[in-house]
Amino acid sequence: MSPTLPSLSQSSVALTREVQVWDERGRMAPIFIPAERPLTVYLDKRELVTLMTLGGHPETLVLGYLRNQRLLRNITDIASVQVDWEVNAAAVTTHGGVAQIEERTARRVVTTGCGQGSVFGGLMDEVDQISLPANAVVRQSALYRIIDTIRTHASIYKKAGSVHGCALFTAQGDELYFVEDVGRHNAVDAIAGKMWLDGLSGHDKIFYTTGRLTSEMVIKGAQMGIPILMSRSGTTEMGYQVAQQVGISLFSRCSGRHFLLLTHPQRLVYELEPQVDLQNVSP
Repeated sequence: MSPTLPSLSQSSVALTREVQVWDERGRMAPIFIPAERPLTVYLDKRELVTLMTLGGHPETLVLGYLRNQRLLRNITDIASVQVDWEVNAAAVTTHGGVAQIEERTARRVVTTGCGQGSVFGGLMDEVDQISLPANAVVRQSALYRIIDTIRTHASIYKKAGSVHGCALFTAQGDELYFVEDVGRHNAVDAIAGKMWLDGLSGHDKIFYTTGRLTSEMVIKGAQMGIPILMSRSGTTEMGYQVAQQVGISLFSRCSGRHFLLLTHPQRLVYELEPQVDLQNVSP
């Protein structure tokens, strides 16, 4: 019998809330603000972590968190992920448990991430073992297509603000996934979970985030096998160093027709007059 994918709940929850505000002239008006709620993850009935999340993709968020923390190597090791918003909990059941769980979760590294705030320290030790495709390239027109897609995307950010967005694209700039959450780490983990669930490789993909590319964000991108990372914001020194080390091309300040390529410039195919078919860019 072939291994089966885990059983997932299909939980739903309101992503925004309407509140009344008063402006500088004392005028009252309704606005929307994004939701934020705790989701405590239990791994085989053992409390693992509490994630602060928007709640839009909780099952794949949990899957991606487990994958990026390297607590489980194969998705078929997981029997089920069941999210219950009445108690703000996600119960993960595995087929055979997690070896040395106490030891592997004992050391934590406090991060700059919003929504999570720590990773298990052993992740930093695995950077040298990551190998990314050396022949991956991206055309300048594909970068612009991605920027335009994100700019015109219907999003919670446009409605309520205060969230980060992450997306996965093909090398041609076609959108595969788009996720928003209160923290960029949650958004990237949800995409990692979707890729894991769909059996999708990252070797020929491009990852985009509205947030900054810190070391842990770059490490997660490398763990997902993605050689090209884009950010509307910037990067940190350690993020830059990790990208140099593992072979990731980092693009920062991506807005309009502007970008800065910080590492591994051999991957970019420049085009003097990039042709972008804006009519085919997803709204």
